[in-house]
Amino acid sequence: MEIPSTRGRPQVLVLPGGKPVSTAAARWWHLSQLRTALLTESLRLRLSGTGITVRQVRYTVRGWNGDVRSPVQDGLRALDEIRRRRPDAPIGLVGHSMGGRAVAHLAAQPQVEAVVALAPWWPEGDAALIPPGRRLLVAHGTADRWTDPSVSESQTEAARRRGVDATWQPFPGAGHFLLTRPGRWHELTADFLSEALAPTTHSPGGSREH
Repeated sequence: MEIPSTRGRPQVLVLPGGKPVSTAAARWWHLSQLRTALLTESLRLRLSGTGITVRQVRYTVRGWNGDVRSPVQDGLRALDEIRRRRPDAPIGLVGHSMGGRAVAHLAAQPQVEAVVALAPWWPEGDAALIPPGRRLLVAHGTADRWTDPSVSESQTEAARRRGVDATWQPFPGAGHFLLTRPGRWHELTADFLSEALAPTTHSPGGSREH
């Protein structure tokens, strides 16, 4: 006999890219926001039967802005909102480019269980902030000229050595903006989130079935 999982409905936050420095207001029509909106909607469709809720974080400004870490502050507010409403819900984070840096800085937050970094901007060893106990997927195009796939790969391997359940996925010939075979990026992300976060059932003997 199967016993339903008691975990809450999983929640996923998607964090867009941006600029290293900018205090200009973030607008929905900026390309970084539009690209991530396509990803967010694709994830909603692909995960519609899993019980996972997906939403995009709305940034206040466009830049990282040094020690201010503007997108991290926006992400913290979104996480606080989820935890107030659903204190038992596992949380997944998905970030592209600058958003990939932000999710590394948010990975140690309570209830976060899964992190996806797509073509992440990790200039300062940012993946070292992802603690053991999290599941991590890092995907990067090998032809990316905006952020460095070799840096992503080395930091993913370092995370694995620290005990993070980390997966590295290169996309041969793909660039930075998730435009080469976009469905493959979306599918990979959705499959990872479904496996990491979707409610499971337990048999009385303790085995898990997905």
